[in-house]
Amino acid sequence: MKKFMQEFKEFAFKGNVMNLAAGVIIGAAFQGVVTSLTQNILSPIVGIFARQNFDLLMLKIGNVEIKYGAFITSVANFLIMAFVIFLLMRAMHAFRTLNIINKKEQESAAPPPDPVTKTCPYCFSDIAIKATRCPFCTSRIEVEIEG
Repeated sequence: MKKFMQEFKEFAFKGNVMNLAAGVIIGAAFQGVVTSLTQNILSPIVGIFARQNFDLLMLKIGNVEIKYGAFITSVANFLIMAFVIFLLMRAMHAFRTLNIINKKEQESAAPPPDPVTKTCPYCFSDIAIKATRCPFCTSRIEVEIEG
């Protein structure tokens, strides 16, 4: 049980889960803004052409009211949200791609690291660059003197 709780704690407090939770909360708040935009701005503007508030358009069949205006407003609400999410994802992808390209450019511009090993000319084992004797075959190795 202790291991299970530890695994759950590691999962729950990873950055991805916390980012997802923040995204859901911000998305819910943003949904309220988009709903207000469609109901309070877009529907009245469309209502100018329909001569009434677009949300109130309905078809009455007997005692049943089919509120197609409210449905179309909900579809508009969805399309606006989907478009904004598309733009955000596109911007994040472009930023991530740019970041990857910059990182690759920095890696290619960096000089290669100095070698830390060399090969013994007798037994072909990898040994430390400063070694004067091979630890595997005990042969004496000449040290190259730099410049």
